[in-house]
Amino acid sequence: MSRQETLVKILIKRKFTISFAESCTGGKMAASIVDVADASKVLNASAVTYSNEAKMRYLNVQQDTLERFGAVSEQTAREMAEGIAKANNADIGVGITGIAGPGGGTDEKPVGTVCFGYCIQGITLTETMHFGDMGRNVVREKSVSHVLDTLINKLN
Repeated sequence: MSRQETLVKILIKRKFTISFAESCTGGKMAASIVDVADASKVLNASAVTYSNEAKMRYLNVQQDTLERFGAVSEQTAREMAEGIAKANNADIGVGITGIAGPGGGTDEKPVGTVCFGYCIQGITLTETMHFGDMGRNVVREKSVSHVLDTLINKLN
């Protein structure tokens, strides 16, 4: 059984719905869930919010957060996760924002840096992963895999 099948089964068993707020993954997270039969029982809506304006408009990410910490920050990932959960009345909201490359990295936030927010029934956790400069699509795929593993571990 794939990780996404495992996650969908766990969500169905717990009667949880999930929504994703994706930036660097560009919809790959939601698509991985939609690949599974019965996805409609758990996935109600998700959003690809690539620009800062979209993050503010659709997820209620605060302009001050973006100015102080940047789009790629745990603070922004937190607001993305909380915003998507609230907007969709979802039990779980996940925010993903990062620098997939090939450009855009800095010394402080190199290419391959991805920040995650997980709002699970109103409790939000954040983390940053450094996948390295391994190519745009590899960083995006590793981000999806990381979210699947993290949610399976947290919900089991």
